[in-house]
Amino acid sequence: MARAKASGYTLKASDAPVIMGMVARDDRDHDIAAWFGVNQGRIAEVKDGSKFGIVAAASASQLPPKGPPGIKGRRLRALVEEAHKALLAGDVAKAQAVIAKARATYDKNDI
Repeated sequence: MARAKASGYTLKASDAPVIMGMVARDDRDHDIAAWFGVNQGRIAEVKDGSKFGIVAAASASQLPPKGPPGIKGRRLRALVEEAHKALLAGDVAKAQAVIAKARATYDKNDI
């Protein structure tokens, strides 16, 4: 069986503190890897210091929201569709309210 095509995403040194912050927050390795578009092996390399050395964790304010990014993306997509329909109907106030809800929902920590 042929291997899947590589994603092309790579971790940068600037990603390491965020990863360590997510680890310290007790995020699942799977969710961390999904956020960055890499596999869990790349997260393990950051955690054990073999990729970028020992790295201090980023502060909580610098971390993405906790939870699986795929679910967050699906929720956001549905709300964007709702806002788009409101704009097409000329209801700018409703679209603005839906966008505000989408931002709050996306930024909420899950799990």
